[in-house]
Amino acid sequence: MTSDISKAQGNTWQNQIGDDGEFRRRPTKFRGAVRHDGSTPYAPEAGRYHLYVSYACPWAHRTLITRMLKGLDHVISFDVVDTYLEAGGWTLRGHEAGATGDRVNHFHALREVYQASQPDFEGSVTVPVLWDIKTRSIVNNESSEIIRQMNSEFQALARHPELDLYPERLRSEIDAINDWVYHGINNGVYQCGFARSQAAYDRAATRLFDSLDRAEALLAKARFLTGPELTEADVRLFPTLLRFDLVYHTHFKCNLRRIVDYPNLWGFVRDVYALPGVSETVNVEHIKKHYYCSHESINPFQIIPIGPDLDLRAPHDRATRFG
Repeated sequence: MTSDISKAQGNTWQNQIGDDGEFRRRPTKFRGAVRHDGSTPYAPEAGRYHLYVSYACPWAHRTLITRMLKGLDHVISFDVVDTYLEAGGWTLRGHEAGATGDRVNHFHALREVYQASQPDFEGSVTVPVLWDIKTRSIVNNESSEIIRQMNSEFQALARHPELDLYPERLRSEIDAINDWVYHGINNGVYQCGFARSQAAYDRAATRLFDSLDRAEALLAKARFLTGPELTEADVRLFPTLLRFDLVYHTHFKCNLRRIVDYPNLWGFVRDVYALPGVSETVNVEHIKKHYYCSHESINPFQIIPIGPDLDLRAPHDRATRFG
């Protein structure tokens, strides 16, 4: 009988590389939704939902940021996986600073969470996971959908219901930005780092820096990507930019330029970092330990670089510059 570990090894990033050497991310599988109108089995309730996240993962980071910005920290709890991503998936031993273990189900591996929801589950074990404590099932493991649900479906419970990260008048613009930011930047850094052919790397790196230039140009004209208001587009861009100089520049060979070389992107990172609650979602040690230690085919000796020395709290002028 095939073990859970060997099944999982068939679903790691190393098995998502095409014949041309390009990394192609597989879609997530749990796509349920919390709805306040009663149209799904998942109603918004305080204390009912729990997030499983990694401080290192940019996709999971989106959910932690949205949770804080919307004021849902008293509504939705969360646990943090260990930094090292094993062949069988994320673990929940909680033996290092910042890793919590599983305080809801007391599992030792995230795969157990997936199998508790779907016993025959054999896919990729990814974060974030939105878990329903009441039904003991995974609601959703797609970060883009989780943050939309947090934005709109918990209004009666949120401390900041006035914040709308996906306002109707900006939705087409946000969707368009999300599309090129995802392909060029969010997933683009992974396509650089996981490339197994020069051609695949060259395509990804060219697209990445073209997209960074495009974002720099937008942020030269307005405080945030769509104008004066923070939106979902900014929440989706920030985690990748935050990790760029820390990890992607070196580890993923994204070294044409650094984010600190872009005055508006670097100012944007510091601006978002300074928003209430956002700094609490950032754990630089987890970010560096995860990437440099988990990808042994890229960094076989698991050496963690000493730098860079980034001052995320350095002053910026974006709020005053753009009114």
